[in-house]
Amino acid sequence: MFTGLIEEIGEVVSLDTRDEGTDLTVRGPLVVSDAKLGDSIAVEGVCLTVTDFTEDTATFGLAPETLRRTGLGSLKEGDPVNLERALLPTTRLGGHYVQGHVDGTGRLRSIEEDGDALWVTIEAQRELLRYIVEKAYITVDGASLTVTAVDEETFSVMLVRHTQALITLPTKKPGAAINLEADIMAKFAEKILKEQSR
Repeated sequence: MFTGLIEEIGEVVSLDTRDEGTDLTVRGPLVVSDAKLGDSIAVEGVCLTVTDFTEDTATFGLAPETLRRTGLGSLKEGDPVNLERALLPTTRLGGHYVQGHVDGTGRLRSIEEDGDALWVTIEAQRELLRYIVEKAYITVDGASLTVTAVDEETFSVMLVRHTQALITLPTKKPGAAINLEADIMAKFAEKILKEQSR
């Protein structure tokens, strides 16, 4: 479980695909500082398990399902990535409950300046848009953000100047794949309503 408050922008060291699988290695001195084998770290919003680590890098095995459902397979050496360690019972929950189980990818449509803030619009599939409502949370590449607008094809978020410096989203270009996780509460509400209507 995560909060969606990014602790560090790390850097991709390598994405190594071999017959036996795919390994992603990222540099992130802060989040790796107390890492242990088996720890969970969210990379671009995807909960991954540490399979190896050094003083400032961590390596994760990527399952085929992870590669199909997320944008991690398109990462390249040197790409910036949002990093967050799993929350502790003593962690302040300044964002929202983020599982790190990405629902799918969207596409960055545009980033527009609005004063010193950025208005970011992201295209998403209808299956995911049904969970996205204005003023609710959405996890975008691991960052807990508030939805500012929704229509039939897109949703938007506003990034204040402070947030812009802490996440990778402002560095991305239109068309970039964006990992998306809808708020778990919306999914639970839908399930309960479906069961009650039976």
